[in-house]
Amino acid sequence: RECSGHAALLSASLQLARIQTDSVVEMLRELYPNLRFEIVAMSTTGDKILDTALSKIGEKSLFTKELENALERNEVDLVVHSLKDLPTSLPPGFTIGAVCKRENPLDAVVFHPKNCGKTLSLLPEKSVVGTSSLRRAAQLKKKFPQLEFRDIRGNLNTRLKKLDEKEDFSAIILAAAGLKRMGWENRIGQLLSPEDCLYAVGQGALAVEVRAKDQEILNMVSALHDANTVLCCIAERAFMKRLEGGCSVPVAVNTMLKDGQLYLTGAVYSLDGSDSLKETMQTSVNYPQRNEDGPNDDVQHVGITAKNVPGQAQEAAENLGVELASLLLSKGAKHILSVARQLNDTR
Repeated sequence: RECSGHAALLSASLQLARIQTDSVVEMLRELYPNLRFEIVAMSTTGDKILDTALSKIGEKSLFTKELENALERNEVDLVVHSLKDLPTSLPPGFTIGAVCKRENPLDAVVFHPKNCGKTLSLLPEKSVVGTSSLRRAAQLKKKFPQLEFRDIRGNLNTRLKKLDEKEDFSAIILAAAGLKRMGWENRIGQLLSPEDCLYAVGQGALAVEVRAKDQEILNMVSALHDANTVLCCIAERAFMKRLEGGCSVPVAVNTMLKDGQLYLTGAVYSLDGSDSLKETMQTSVNYPQRNEDGPNDDVQHVGITAKNVPGQAQEAAENLGVELASLLLSKGAKHILSVARQLNDTR
């Protein structure tokens, strides 16, 4: 690689994954005009299982395992993921070497053409809304009890097709970031504010996964880190990890970084949204960058290696996530989540 100046990137074969990978390559090409980047496409088990609700599949690793195998075998040097697809603990030997600037993390409502111009609150009673996410369903069932929420799987193209060409759904809920990246922003009929629906951990951010020991590639991709996004996502991932949350339970967040203060709101929900706990905490992340090479060079925080973001700020962000989760656990979050997990298993 040193001689030819060549790096291979792996992309899941779906259109959105390819667009996301292309955008990362574009940034790398601007930074390293003399390097050659080659994109290798591959589909994952998670992409192929389209008839099962995401929460029932349970394992985030379904979307990442095959990609990591290629990384391990040195067939590729970096893998681009949606950060929200990456588990909070990565397998040994891997790390997130870059977290790119976050796109809008909010959820969006896309309406059936006949409901164009409406919002969720204006839909007729018993209208069916599609979402594959327990987190979205739990929050929206509570907020809009007059609506029905049903599973809808498939990639973005498939879901929009199901919405437009059939009469099964009045609307579907998707991540605004994915719609924007696909160039379908005009389909967003309503953005759900954090008051309506807290978002998923890491939603809207792209992550570049690399071999943890590959110093050359790590140094190269670290230039893509967006410090604010890194700190927000470390806090969110630490919150999720402490709660032992995942796709099979409704865990949601909202983060904001303002004037050196990081604010994290986190919540857990029962499947029907009737039972919930929600709290907000804050911490200062206003620390200078220290240039000290040493044994702490490659400290990972919930799977993220970010040498160019102050270490103390990363620690503060991680502690914030852990403390907020501990607060919710002390108020009974474990019970809410274990009931949700059991109910989801029997669905």
